[in-house]
Amino acid sequence: MHKDILLGKETVYKASYDASLIFPISRVDNRKKLSMPEKKVNNDLPFFGYDVWTGYEVSWLNEKGKPEVAIVEFIVPCESENIVESKSFKLYLNSFNQTKLKGLDEAQARMQEDLSKGFGGDIQVRFYDVMAYPLNQKGVGENIDGLDIEVTEYTPNAALIKTLPERISEALNSHLLKSNCPVTNQPDWATLVVEYSGSKIDREALLKYVISFRGHDDFHEHCVEQIFCDLLAAGEFDSLTVSARYTRRGGLDINPTRSLAAIKNTDESLIGRLARQ
Repeated sequence: MHKDILLGKETVYKASYDASLIFPISRVDNRKKLSMPEKKVNNDLPFFGYDVWTGYEVSWLNEKGKPEVAIVEFIVPCESENIVESKSFKLYLNSFNQTKLKGLDEAQARMQEDLSKGFGGDIQVRFYDVMAYPLNQKGVGENIDGLDIEVTEYTPNAALIKTLPERISEALNSHLLKSNCPVTNQPDWATLVVEYSGSKIDREALLKYVISFRGHDDFHEHCVEQIFCDLLAAGEFDSLTVSARYTRRGGLDINPTRSLAAIKNTDESLIGRLARQ
């Protein structure tokens, strides 16, 4: 882990705009750890996808010094060179708090330019009025958490996944995904959604696999990529999409989605929070 990373360190919070606070982390090294399938559908990657960050504590001053607030979505393509360390992202957003801007357009333009440089990709920034931000309860499928299973493994084990000869199309979800920050060891909680068409995934086996991340240390994006690759290797799928909606920390949540098919960044599945968020 990079020695200059900000997580877990005492930090001075700047209230004036400072783009230098953004701290990128390359995706490459963590992806080397994945058991990626040989078939690539997106250049050198076996998946398409986005990471959607939601900022719930975004504020700046108008030209008269009056505060403005918004909820903001930052849509990051999975092909971007980097992720951004979450505490540095928070510090960057906080640096707008006492900064006077001409309006929402200036705030959006600055964030889009700065974060595109930090992530190393074309980042989309969407502002929402606080009262108009959507609560998304569609498309999450059937919950499997009520299954009566015995659990003995709390580190990821792809061998737990089982598929059946039957072919099916369905969406399943679990609120029991938990992993840990690899720097601070703080718990990260998420709702996992698996949408697929192809080999039927054994639900009890899937739930055991999801729970096996409970002791795992990794960033949100890498956990979802590992889950996607492990599921893809376990069966034959015409379509497969894995999404995780993580609960917020420090006013930010991170929501990665990986899929066999290209995803338009206007898809409804990318926007709107779930109840736990």
